[in-house]
Amino acid sequence: MFPLGSVLIPGMPLTLRIFEPRYRALFADVMAGDAEFGVVLIERGTEVGGGDQRFSRGTVAHVRGYRELESSIMVVATGGRRIDIERWLDDDPYPRAEVREIAPLTWSDDLVDVHRRAERCVRRLLATASEYVDVPWSVDEQLSDDPIMSAWQLAGIAPIQTLDRYALLGSTSLPELLERLQGFCAEADELIRLTAGPLEIDDD
Repeated sequence: MFPLGSVLIPGMPLTLRIFEPRYRALFADVMAGDAEFGVVLIERGTEVGGGDQRFSRGTVAHVRGYRELESSIMVVATGGRRIDIERWLDDDPYPRAEVREIAPLTWSDDLVDVHRRAERCVRRLLATASEYVDVPWSVDEQLSDDPIMSAWQLAGIAPIQTLDRYALLGSTSLPELLERLQGFCAEADELIRLTAGPLEIDDD
């Protein structure tokens, strides 16, 4: 398991620079196995040094690129299946847990309109946020042709706050994901317009 200060959404990219010995050991095992590892959001604490407290829901990441450098390891991965943490194990030699996979979301053709509304909402928010802060995603960001994957990608590129994105990760249906995403976007848009200043934005 790899605790992070951001939420990994299914279908979204993740780039890591690994230098701590415990995570070097983790990725030695990951690359000797199925090239997958879990990512969870840190509730309290920091990414470096251990001793952090973690949320109980996360995402399986699949390694797409791996390169050993002189003093670190560069890893490029993509978010996949969602997981619930059933029990944390000893952190020696690195964070580990017993997990249960969360059922994937399903698509229905009657969701076309709500999907389009959610996409418009996210792109509108990206345009607004970009006037005040640097955002890592373009207003014209290309999405997957798969409607379920593109819904997750919208949740990943939306400039919303970390805990809102974590809440989306727990969605039990696609309508819930899309409706809540629109609500969080509306809240973020209102906050931006009220403060006309920096907004806490994920860069994952």
